[in-house]
This record gives sequence, structure tokens and C-alpha cells, in this order.
Amino acid sequence: MNKQYLLIYNFPALYKILNELRHVLGFEIKNLSENDLKKKNYVNDLVISKDNLNIDNQLKIEKFPIEFERLLDILNISFLKRKIEEQKDIKIGTYIFNYNSRRLTKNNKSINLTEKETTIINFLRQSKKPVSVKNLQKKVWGYNINLETHTVETHVYRLRKKIDENLRDDNFIQSSKLGYYINN
Repeated sequence: MNKQYLLIYNFPALYKILNELRHVLGFEIKNLSENDLKKKNYVNDLVISKDNLNIDNQLKIEKFPIEFERLLDILNISFLKRKIEEQKDIKIGTYIFNYNSRRLTKNNKSINLTEKETTIINFLRQSKKPVSVKNLQKKVWGYNINLETHTVETHVYRLRKKIDENLRDDNFIQSSKLGYYINN
């Protein structure tokens, strides 16, 4: 998945503390200047500040000082909520893909997906170019030397068949010389 960023605005003490502990955090941190805040739209990142910035993705912590463990809990929960929110109802062409519930929907018809099918679709949708069988082996199956390419090809074949039979679309997952891709 994508890296998660905590952007710290106008809060030098917090930045200093988190920067010293950055190697144990499950997210990246960046200190924002006023110019940075004006230049870029940070809707995909979590912003923390003493000031009220009137942005949706600002984490507001009312009471300071705060115990460090409590702050980390708040940050981790916020990142988890954002991740879950990002994974629901993802539009892929004319489809709605819900990673959390493992469902693929088109024209009010849905299919349930296995965990592996969900992972395959999610990996293919995030890729900007066709994905080779070897790359799917490595990224989806964690590459096992004993895993044959037939395993990947069989899973993709069955997934394509399932989509075609239930959602009447045999073009959702395409293949080329370079690998598999989702036809948006």
C-alpha cells in the first residue's frame, strides 16, 4: 500500500520528538512550513497542528501535554481509519471494488471474492502497466520457489471466468505479452 505521512504544521516540539523516533514509527513524518501548506493540497496525508486549519484531514488533539503512548495510539488509529476508508468503494472503470468486504460490483450485480482474488485485483489496479506472472508470484504470493506459474495463471483464469459468468464481462482483466492488467 501507499506510504502514510503525518505532516506536522507549526509544532516544532512535536516534530523534534517524532523525528528522533522516526525509525520505530509506522509512518513517515514531515515538518510543514506555511509556504508548504499553501503550495500543496495534502488531502491524502494526516496533518497535525496546534492551530485549527479548517481542513478535513487535520487531527485535532485538544489537550496538551499528552502522554506519548496515547499520542501514538491516536495517530495509529487515525491512520488505520483512513486506510480502511480508502479501501472501500474504489471505482475501477464501471466497477465498484470494495477491498474490505471483498466484493466487486457492476450494474447492481456483485460477486464475492476470495482473499487471493481481492489481492490480485488490488495489485493490478494499482499498477500503471501490465504485471508479469513472476511479479504477481512475488507480490501476491510472496514468491515461493516451489510455486509454479500455473498457480498464478489458474487463479487469474478462474477470476476472469467468475467475472464473466456473474457480471457478464470478459474484458475486466486483460493479458498482453507483458502481463496482466485491468481494462478501465
